[in-house]
Amino acid sequence: MRFADKVVLVTGAGSGAGRAIAQGFAREGAVVVAAARGGDALEQTVKLIESEGGRAVARTVDVTDSAGMAGLVQGIVAHFGRLDIAVNNAGTFVAGPVADLAEDDWARVMEVNATGMFLAMKHEIAAMRAQGAGVIVNIGSRVGAHMRVPGLGAYGASKAVVSVLTRTAALECIRDGIRINAISPGPLDTPMSMRPGETEADRANRLQRELPIGRVGTMDEITGTALWLASEDAGFAVGLDLVLDGGATA
Repeated sequence: MRFADKVVLVTGAGSGAGRAIAQGFAREGAVVVAAARGGDALEQTVKLIESEGGRAVARTVDVTDSAGMAGLVQGIVAHFGRLDIAVNNAGTFVAGPVADLAEDDWARVMEVNATGMFLAMKHEIAAMRAQGAGVIVNIGSRVGAHMRVPGLGAYGASKAVVSVLTRTAALECIRDGIRINAISPGPLDTPMSMRPGETEADRANRLQRELPIGRVGTMDEITGTALWLASEDAGFAVGLDLVLDGGATA
């Protein structure tokens, strides 16, 4: 129970890694604020946590809306008295060669993955500075700062921003008692890691060839990494961008 009674915000908690991470914190005693753009998926995350005896509340937010993010964080502090940990997982994906990419697609992926990350951190840091402590874990990608993939220029650029923002803010905030780190995962067991028309079996065969480890990453693996970075066991980890990709960028 490393996070007993800690208040943890997880954005993008409606599915995939965000949902798994939210469940992981709740299993270790945290009160989880599961945030996303809303819908049945977010409510399902809360129900899954509660079915295991955990504590969670759902909050609707668009990370690209500064006022909305500010209101979310302020509401958490007003209700629970503090915000101990934030995991910024909300993101979107777009593919296409740079020369052929629609300008609207570029704008959207940068708005969500880069500006959305900035706004989340901005308001979380303000709350954590006021209380003199806090931990932030950002979810980036191996694509971007760590490797380039043809067809993923826009997505990679947006995730490179996550890496730079994380490490810069970590240096700025550590003397305020705030630890900030990132995880840059490779293909995980979510629909995002499948190519158009690909089945799970197709993906398994492809990754057997493409990745040194020969398989997709599991939800338990990214959850365990996020929980470690947020825990006191990682107290000396500051500005880390931890690549979790089965050896692809080794």
